[in-house]
Amino acid sequence: MSATQMVLPLQVPGVSTLPDLSTYDRILVAFSGGKDSICCLLRLLELGVPKGRIELHHHLVDGLSNTPVNSQISTLFDWPITESYSRKFAQAFDLPIYMSWLEGGLEREMCRDNQPKAPTHFQTPDGEQVSGGQGKPGTRCKFPAKVADLKTRWCSSYLKIDVLSTAIANQSRFNHSRTLVVTGERAQESAARAKYQSFEPHRTDRRDSPKLRRHIDHWRPVHAYSSEQVWETIQRWGVQAHPAYYLGWGRLSCQFCIFGSPNQWASNAAISPERSERLHQYEQAFQHTLDNKLSIPEMAARGKVYEAIHQNPDQLRLALSQDYTLPILVDPDTWTLPAGAFGEDAGPT
Repeated sequence: MSATQMVLPLQVPGVSTLPDLSTYDRILVAFSGGKDSICCLLRLLELGVPKGRIELHHHLVDGLSNTPVNSQISTLFDWPITESYSRKFAQAFDLPIYMSWLEGGLEREMCRDNQPKAPTHFQTPDGEQVSGGQGKPGTRCKFPAKVADLKTRWCSSYLKIDVLSTAIANQSRFNHSRTLVVTGERAQESAARAKYQSFEPHRTDRRDSPKLRRHIDHWRPVHAYSSEQVWETIQRWGVQAHPAYYLGWGRLSCQFCIFGSPNQWASNAAISPERSERLHQYEQAFQHTLDNKLSIPEMAARGKVYEAIHQNPDQLRLALSQDYTLPILVDPDTWTLPAGAFGEDAGPT
């Protein structure tokens, strides 16, 4: 049975605010390609939301593929396959997907030296738009900090949260209408995320503005879900997860996430040695390690390469490519749980 044919009863774990979804003109799903954003979409469909009112928004942390920045293309942090996987996922569910990114991605922002913050690019139904890039010069030349505070862990705010806010604030189609933004943070992930509200006005909300009347709510529909409930939902729909999960990763953020565990740094050194070395070179240039105490080689030396990497060579090849060639939807009866499904919970707090 295809995803478009499936109509399943709602199973609501825990206590969560359920907004009246019929009152929104559109619903934006912040789609990372990870299990939680997948589950967010599946819950919307199970709740009966018409696909015509849903759109996916994916933030490219390295910038759009094949976009030159300073005569180079940044491919430093994210999984190479993530953009293609996200596009193929949207195609499988017959949904529009819009890409957005900070020009030059995380690498350019990390290396910013007496330069203004780069412009934000975002795709819209009418084409690509650009905003910003004319601010005061500033210098960063350092890694994001491994803390919950988004001001110092600026990768999440600059490359994701701010990018989506810019895209919303600069599109008139969101004015004089009601929009729901859906994101996949879960309380189980960290003490900080456990304190998030499951439903609240979005940071771009301007419902009280006489001129804009931009009503934007923010809903976290899987905030109360456990990892088991997320994977049960994904299996029920027969969704093939991102290749990183089959290699042993328990969460999908950047391949080279600043919160990576020693095992992940060891695994990355094994499968992407050149990029691991490039990051270490930045440690030397910044005269500061990515971790608070250990250098990248030191962290890798303390970990072990995930066994699933050797057991799944096809998924490894796919994860490091830029073209996702497997089906997104498979028979739920033949669906297999990824090796990393209940593995290390290393990722943003």
